[in-house]
Amino acid sequence: MSLQSVRAFFAEKAPDITVIESAQSSATVVLAAEAYGVEPARIAKTLSLRIGDRVVLIVTSGTSRMDNKKVKALFGGKPKMLGLEEVAEITGHEVGGVCPFGLKTPLPVYCDVSLKAFNVVVPAAGSTHSAVRITPQRLAELVGAEWVDVCEHRS
Repeated sequence: MSLQSVRAFFAEKAPDITVIESAQSSATVVLAAEAYGVEPARIAKTLSLRIGDRVVLIVTSGTSRMDNKKVKALFGGKPKMLGLEEVAEITGHEVGGVCPFGLKTPLPVYCDVSLKAFNVVVPAAGSTHSAVRITPQRLAELVGAEWVDVCEHRS
């Protein structure tokens, strides 16, 4: 149902954005880059984290790595990645298709500044075979994300 919740999200909030599907899996950054014909850095990966007693999503460039010290300093606690079942239960999206759109549970979303290097990024769209093409600014606006600097940036 995850892909449907993402389609419903865009139908309501941004009908000009079309969910694209690929026969090829886009469950990892490398696979997604191949499936959608972009460099890995343009894939907007969504990290599902527990920090203390709260869950947050951080959307970052596909080649960036979370900097635990930056996350801890900003959020006041040590980040821990959610487990596979917990991700699906909380977001409504399976790992490999997690995105900040059409969430099962409203969650705070943060966009890492690494996304600002690109005019268009490609986040997943609720399944391991779907994505959207969107500007980083529009992505952040649509999900009410706050911009943060919590990654080590790699090219």
